[in-house]
Formats: sequence, C-alpha cells, structure tokens
Amino acid sequence: MTGTATSRRHTEAGTAGPEGPLTGTAPRLVRTAQDGMAVAWRNLIGLRRVPRLLVFSTIQPLVFVLMFRYVFGGVVAPALHGVSYVDFLIPGIFVQTAVFGAMNTAIGLATDMQTGLMERFRSLPMARSAVLVGRTTADLVRNVFVVAMMTGVGFAIGFRIHAGVLSFLGGVLLVLAFGFAMSWIFAVVGMAVGDPETAQAAAFPVLAPLVFASAAFVPVNTMPGWLQAFAVHQPVSRTADAVRVLVLGGPAAADVWQALAWDAGIVAVFAPLGVWLYRRAV
Repeated sequence: MTGTATSRRHTEAGTAGPEGPLTGTAPRLVRTAQDGMAVAWRNLIGLRRVPRLLVFSTIQPLVFVLMFRYVFGGVVAPALHGVSYVDFLIPGIFVQTAVFGAMNTAIGLATDMQTGLMERFRSLPMARSAVLVGRTTADLVRNVFVVAMMTGVGFAIGFRIHAGVLSFLGGVLLVLAFGFAMSWIFAVVGMAVGDPETAQAAAFPVLAPLVFASAAFVPVNTMPGWLQAFAVHQPVSRTADAVRVLVLGGPAAADVWQALAWDAGIVAVFAPLGVWLYRRAV
C-alpha cells in the first residue's frame, strides 16, 4: 500500500517512470521540444569550447564575399542592368552561407555516431527526434552569428539596404529558415554514412549544384538554356531571389511564398526520414 501511494505521488508530481521528469503532466510535443533544447544547448557548449570551428565557419563566407565582389564583380555587373553587384551578391552569399553551414549538421551527427554518443542518447529517457532537433537548432543559432558577421562585412564593402530595415530583417529570417531546412537534408546524409570524413565528402555533391548552379552569384539568364531550367526552379535560387527582393525592394510576396514552400517541403520530407535513420542506426 505504501509503495502504491509513493508511486502515485511520484506520478502526480511528474517525476516517476522511465520517460523523464515531465511524464504524465506535459504533452509529448512539449517534452520533445525540451529534450531537443537540451541537446541543442549541449552542442552550443561544445561550440563555445572549440571556438576555432566558429572562426573558420566565418572565414569561409568572408573569402567568398571578397572573391566574388572583387574578382567576378566586374564581369557580372553589366548583366544586372544598373543594380550594384554588391547589392545583388550579398543576399546570395547569405543563402550560400546557410547551405554550407548546414553541412556541419552532417559532420556533427556522423561524429556523434562514430564516438558512440548516439548509443548513450539511446539509453536516456528522451524523445528519439530530440537528437536531430537539437543538432539542427544549434546549427541555426550558429547561422545567426555568421549572418550577422556577413552583414557587417557587406556594409563595409558597399552593400546597402534599399527596402527598409524591417524588410531586410524579414530576408534574414528567410535565410535562417532555409538554413534550418537544409540542415535536415544534411542530417539525413550524416546519419546515412556514419563517419565525419565520409559525411563531408558526401555532402559536397549535394550542395555544389544547388549553390553554384543557382541565382546566388549570377543572374540565371547568363547561363545556358539547359541549365536555366534547373537553376530557376531549385530552392537556393528561390530563396536568394526572395531575399534579394526584400533587400532591394519590389513585389516580394510570390518569391517569399515559394521560398517558404520549399522550406516546409524539405522539412516535411527529411525530418521523418532523419528520425527513421536514427532509429535504425542506434
């Protein structure tokens, strides 16, 4: 009788059972979110302890900015019909940075699998999706820092906002949403290959066509006709065009909705696939 009463009290307080401190009191979605935030915080602490990763993640897009601005800018500018190339370029660099940053999701998850950390997570009373949610959320936070740095560099080399600060902030949010969606694609890559070296090698064939055969750096109409069909209708171009319109001004609703539709579609497909691979892997 005493044991039964104690168990009942624990259950009512939300402290009993193998599912964690909120079993019986909080909805499953809330518990999943809390578990995901715990894993995200763990990843952010690791990033703070290895600041070199954040430094080199920032250096790479800086190199792209300077290279395209001062090496290719003179060639591309005539095709822009009066639009400054740096104003055309920076929104594309934002999107490119989000895609390249998402590759860290694949490498991080593959590293956790190789070191056995995934098996430790499996033994804990936590939601199975929390590991992937935590990783993609931590990479989203890292993207916030990188995009802020890129904005400062852009202003230093001549980038200007033409459609107002609120519109620009909307463009930044669109970039972050796209980076979050792309993280789920690379989460699947990382879970599928299982080691960091292979994850890095496998990620590049995915991101290279998306980034370089897109409207991120050059107008699509400068490409061969057979390539334009792909470049116009892929997610990097849709997002870069939407962010560009938000920065430069003009009707943005259609471009923004297309970009958001891509984000929703990517997450809807790859988030369940990533969780399924996680269940199989561990």
